[in-house]
Parts: sequence; C-alpha cells; structure tokens
Amino acid sequence: MTTSPITSRLLSIGWSVLVPFAAVAVYLGLGTVAVLLIGEPIVATAVLDMLVVVLVGSMRIQRPRWLAHAPALQPRPKILRFGWTVLGCAVLAFLAGQSLALWIYVTAGSAGFDASNQTRHAAGALAALLLTLVAAPAGEEALFRGLIYPLLRKRVGLLVSTLVTAVVFGLLHGSAVQFASTLPLAVLLALIYERTRVLWPCVVLHLGFNLAAALVPAQALGALANPVSAVFLCLAFASCAWMLYRQVAAPGCDTVNGVDRRTGGAVSGYAEGECWTGM
Repeated sequence: MTTSPITSRLLSIGWSVLVPFAAVAVYLGLGTVAVLLIGEPIVATAVLDMLVVVLVGSMRIQRPRWLAHAPALQPRPKILRFGWTVLGCAVLAFLAGQSLALWIYVTAGSAGFDASNQTRHAAGALAALLLTLVAAPAGEEALFRGLIYPLLRKRVGLLVSTLVTAVVFGLLHGSAVQFASTLPLAVLLALIYERTRVLWPCVVLHLGFNLAAALVPAQALGALANPVSAVFLCLAFASCAWMLYRQVAAPGCDTVNGVDRRTGGAVSGYAEGECWTGM
C-alpha cells in the first residue's frame, strides 16, 4: 500500500516530535530519580550520563539494526579534507557560540546560567570536572547522536534530523546563554556522526569544546560580546557548516522514490540510496 505524500509528511513531522520528546522525557525522569536518590545534582547528573552510555551502548552493540538508517555508510576518499573542514568548523562553532552567549548574557543576563554555575561550584571542582570532561560528553553524545539522531534519520532527512537534534540539545541545557553556546556545536556533531556513524569523534570534539569553555576566560572573549561579532561569527560558522554538509550529503544519498529528501527535488542518475563518493 502506497502512502500519500501528505500522510508521509505528517508521519515524518510526528516522528520528529515524538522521538526527541520521548527520549528527553525518559532522560529527565531518570534524572529526577537520580537526584532524589543521590541528593547532589552534579553527581546525580554524572551518574545518569554514565547510565545512558551503558544503555545506549548496549543497544548499539546488541541491536545495531534498530539504529541503522539509510543510506548505508559508503567508503569515501579525501578523509583528510573532511578532517580539516571539521577542525575549522569546530573553531568557528566555539567562537560563534561563545560570542552569541556572551552578548546575550551581557545584554539580558541569565538566571538559569547563574544557577547552573552556582550548582557546579557547590558540588566542588572534582565533581564538576568529572561531569564536564567525562560524563557529559559521553552521556550526551550517547543520547543525542547515538540514539535520537539515528532514530530521526530512519524517517526524515539529514537537514531536519540535524536541526531537530541541535535545537533539543540546546534546549536541554536550560538557559538562553547555554542554548546559544551549544547550538553550533550540536549542528557540527550531527554532521560528523552522519559522516562517520561512530560516536567517539563526537565525544572527543564535545570534550574539547567543554575543555575550551572551561579554560578560556570570559575576559579573553569579552571583545566578542557584541552583535556585530556574534552575527559575523555565526555567518562564518554557517558557511563552514554548509561546506561540511555538502561533503556529507552527496547527491543521491537521501533519495526516496526519485526525490531527494534533503531538498525535495527530483534526482536523476542515481539509484535508490546510492551515495556519490567523488567528494
């Protein structure tokens, strides 16, 4: 039985809402239980993130088909070119996110961001470092790039999956400042996962981002806390991310019934799910 385009579109929209909502609801529910049992929010979050790593990791190992999506990963040349593009995008993602976040904080403040910092300081340096450099990169990547993103990609295209995952990832951080600082990173991580289909590069980059945010003092980035710098850096990151997107989403890689799910346009000259490997 053939599904009509309207029905298919509605199913895709529903899937894009249901998957992140259900995953985040379970995550927050487990987090509430962890806080009640442990008492210390930072330690409880670290324990929760490691639990997510175990659960998602077990699923990916024992039931890989549940999280597999088309098109299948194809070997592509010029990995070095991809790596250099990722490195440039990572620097721009950090600067764009920090610039936008600082501008928002200087302009409007953020009670949520201040409360988060106070909670981290109250937990102590060791617990905060454990969360920032170990548990959060591993747990958040397992949840978002290891579970939510591949589930989305089973139904919707690369662009929608990337944007939905990035927005939900930013919102989960709980404040406008943290949303702004993490959104570029989330876009970049989704593209890296699409290209590699493994989590360790995402974890490493996430860890590096957190480490840079912890080590680079706000005073050193103070000159970027203005709308001109924020807009310029965000546009620069968007351009770099588009270049990476073009490398990841080759023509014909997201073809369904002769239509490219990324653009909605007709595709000719490529078989269903075939990936162009010339870039």
